[in-house]
Amino acid sequence: MSVKFIIAAIITTAINTVHCQNFIASANIISIVVPLLNEEESLQELHDWIAKVMQSNRYLYEIIFIDDGSTDNSWEVIEQLSEKNKAVKGIRFQKNYGKSQALDAGFELAKGNVVITMDADLQDNPEEIPELYNLIVDENFDLISGWKKKRYDNVITKNIPSRLFNAAARKTSGLKLHDFNCGLKAYKNEVIKAIKVSGEMHRYIPVLAKNEGFTKIGEKIIQHQARKYGVTKFGMDRFVNGFLDLITISFLSKFGKRPMHFFGLWGTFMFLFGTTSAFYIGIYKLYKVYNGIKTILITNNPWFYIALTSMILGTLLFLAGFIGELIIKTKSNEKHYTI
Repeated sequence: MSVKFIIAAIITTAINTVHCQNFIASANIISIVVPLLNEEESLQELHDWIAKVMQSNRYLYEIIFIDDGSTDNSWEVIEQLSEKNKAVKGIRFQKNYGKSQALDAGFELAKGNVVITMDADLQDNPEEIPELYNLIVDENFDLISGWKKKRYDNVITKNIPSRLFNAAARKTSGLKLHDFNCGLKAYKNEVIKAIKVSGEMHRYIPVLAKNEGFTKIGEKIIQHQARKYGVTKFGMDRFVNGFLDLITISFLSKFGKRPMHFFGLWGTFMFLFGTTSAFYIGIYKLYKVYNGIKTILITNNPWFYIALTSMILGTLLFLAGFIGELIIKTKSNEKHYTI
């Protein structure tokens, strides 16, 4: 069976897509989305494991592998799997863009009513898929996030930073999840079509879903497995980036749709503070001059510069909020709500 290539635009660079003809109605499919980077050793085993679970449960399915700029033979393995199995699809990035962009591309292609994401390193167990599927279909959850309660990772470099990161994420987002960054998750199709995953926001997909109005979000304890092949592709810098992204998404959650509520409020406060201070300095100067009291030049008074700086910053903050509102209003071609 020949592999058909489709060229699609991802960010500013084209990607190659392996596309197998889909004969099944999307309402009956489970879409398995697997982002990967240099995982050639695990792909065949992962595919066989997923296929075995799908067939034993008589599920109709598709597997979407997203090759995020691998430099090994991962893409060749995906091509071979696609030739043998009609359910396998592949997306190839010409360079490494990151997990968020890989997931976003997979979500765009996914057709199933239930979408499962999992990592390609065999640390996520495909045997969890049936129960995740049932939680979405039978219990009507919008999103189920896996919880690796028992982890087989390095305690110092992964487990402890992960606990701190998840505690901060729970506090700021209001979602009572133990493992925001777990790769094994299940979604309704409507969820993955409503959210946009960019930057490094894959860690906060449950928060993105909540911001779009999907409130029935739960979690399931899953079996975590030790890495069988290769090495992890993430370093300690992911936690620094994760906390910075957490600040970003927390701000966007509160003020992303109404930036004037933040910038305008603080801008007005600072401008009024500066104006009041300047008015007081001027009145006090006139009072001393009128009564013949020795006084200094206004420009020698430190409060003059504090007042001036406050007025300038207040004006800039107000303008930032106004420009933010204009940008949101002009993006009328994008979907900002879910019916």
